Amino acid sequence: MTTLRIAAIRPLLETSPSEKARLTLALDTRLPCGADAPIAMPPGVPGRPLRPRHVKATELQQRSLRSAEGRAALIHSIVHIELNAIDLALDAVARFAGMPEPFYQDWGRIAKEEAQHFTLLRNHLCSYGYDYGDFDAHKGLWDMAERTSDNLLARMALVPRTLEARGLDASPQVKKKLIGAGDAKAGPILDLILREEIGHVAVGNYWYRWLCAQQARDPIATYAALVQHYAPPKLRRPFNLEARRLAGFDEQELQALEIQSS
Repeated sequence: MTTLRIAAIRPLLETSPSEKARLTLALDTRLPCGADAPIAMPPGVPGRPLRPRHVKATELQQRSLRSAEGRAALIHSIVHIELNAIDLALDAVARFAGMPEPFYQDWGRIAKEEAQHFTLLRNHLCSYGYDYGDFDAHKGLWDMAERTSDNLLARMALVPRTLEARGLDASPQVKKKLIGAGDAKAGPILDLILREEIGHVAVGNYWYRWLCAQQARDPIATYAALVQHYAPPKLRRPFNLEARRLAGFDEQELQALEIQSS
């Protein structure tokens, strides 16, 4: 019998971005999860198109937002993040066994929402006369997913509640820049994505703390140790403290974040 975890592999392996989004939106999250069934992850995860070309983040060309090309390049960078976010959610469903059923349902739902975000932003990018793949991109999000592929606690700590939470901080600034450069249509799209991304980070926070409780670990001390071990990119101010509180970060965590970024 097909399970949600097995069903997640097909869109995860899909190389066409539009087909990946379509298959993810069609994913039936009501399927039995198959939580305890071992799954050998196939090679080729995640499926990727030939473009965009992947470069180091420091090699990405900076363009002025006064030009349509510059605004399109910025939108493209967010489209790329959303495509990676689809795969990150699907990978969490398929890769990690032995979790409660709500874990798989949460990440299956998130994968579908990320597919909606990808589609909205890609359509907006196309209104500029560009498409996904027309600009270079980097692999920072997926690189961390690979490094935490054998450690669910680290995955929850360092992907949703670290790298993806950075999107909560960046969203207001990106919106302000695009609207200030004349792209008023980007505003409502980014507002919708921010509201739903707060929920996604909250799910990451919940399952991170659940795992800490199961392993009798202190969440704050454990997070500091994981950051030291895996060395994710250093988070920089300003932080969207309101959004982070809504996503479940407590005041002690926010104070630690301010100290770590100083």
